[in-house]
Amino acid sequence: MFIARDVVALIVYLASIILLNVWISKTDQEERLRKNLFLTGGLLSLYCLIAEIQQRTFYLVIPLGFYALFHFFYFRDKARLRNGWLFNLFLVSLFVYLGVLSFSSISLITIGILGILGVFALLVLLFGLYSLIIFLLWNSYLVFKRESRSLANLLTLILALGIIIATVIRRVGPDLVPGWSEPLLFIPTAVLLYLFLVFWNFLSISLLYQLNDPKPDQDYVIVLGAGLINGERVSPLLAKRIDRAIAFYHMQSRKTLSPPQLLMSGGQGSDEKVPESVAMKNYALDQGIPDEEILIETHSTTTLENMRFSKDIMEREKPDGYKAIFASNNYHIFRAGMYAKQVGLKADGIGAKTAKYYLPNAFLREFVAILVIKKRIHIIMGVLIVLGCIAVSLLQLFVEWYAG
Repeated sequence: MFIARDVVALIVYLASIILLNVWISKTDQEERLRKNLFLTGGLLSLYCLIAEIQQRTFYLVIPLGFYALFHFFYFRDKARLRNGWLFNLFLVSLFVYLGVLSFSSISLITIGILGILGVFALLVLLFGLYSLIIFLLWNSYLVFKRESRSLANLLTLILALGIIIATVIRRVGPDLVPGWSEPLLFIPTAVLLYLFLVFWNFLSISLLYQLNDPKPDQDYVIVLGAGLINGERVSPLLAKRIDRAIAFYHMQSRKTLSPPQLLMSGGQGSDEKVPESVAMKNYALDQGIPDEEILIETHSTTTLENMRFSKDIMEREKPDGYKAIFASNNYHIFRAGMYAKQVGLKADGIGAKTAKYYLPNAFLREFVAILVIKKRIHIIMGVLIVLGCIAVSLLQLFVEWYAG
């Protein structure tokens, strides 16, 4: 009975996925991903519900409850780090639930899912640290070769060196220091583990935020500026931001015959010949966007100012209210969303694709910026980690002294 149920469920899922992807084959990648995730989640929930009805159990309400909690807070305020913790809490509850269902209803499908995840986890435990170091070193080489040699572009190298140093301290340190002081050697590892958890949370919510699907009823698309080539020409990275906004402009125009205005936001740096927004407007004009459909904001020098000054322009243009979104590179839109919220601008972001080799360094740079924004809590946690290791060392010293 259970085998027949699972075979039918698997056939239904595969057929549904194939038909869906044939149907949406001409849509963009983000839209296909959203619909595939929705279909997979819906069919998995339906399968689990049928399996539980057969067993007369209702454990499914636990992960669904955590998802409902995440869903409520996420769509209430998307650009919040707490949403990442809520989503990961949902994932943990889901994996525990799948484990319970695997044995309570003899579910071959959930056993297969957990088996695949288990193999992956085993590979991470066996080779993850060394693979990560090799990957970071290789990625740092690519970034160093293809991008400017600034500190911001060396973050993957810095992280790799930090992991190597912490590993060496943990391996060699115990042979060089008294036994009671060994917990002190754990400080670098503990700090890295804490930062990994925070980074995982940031990465989770940042990737989810990229699934934004704004309605084609916007009045404005804010395009966030970036540095210019030779102080006057749009860089490839900035061009992708503008192209993303233009793509939304055309999509809304096709669906509603009322395209949004593009608001180019970016001031003039000390090494730039023209404001970024002027160069951005010229690029958009070359792409066929009418002059009257482009506004410029020429005073901002940071993402926070992008949002604040753009908000002032939109409120002046439409004092009775407006709808707006913003466009930037995919790794940047979550932090930009945090700044939009900070200035009271109700707008979600749409992300432009970034070269794959640059993404690890880019996400690390965004993570460092997030750490700075929330620096107080992270400093407190760092101090607590250090004090905890010191306390354990002193306790071991006291035990050794008392025993001796």
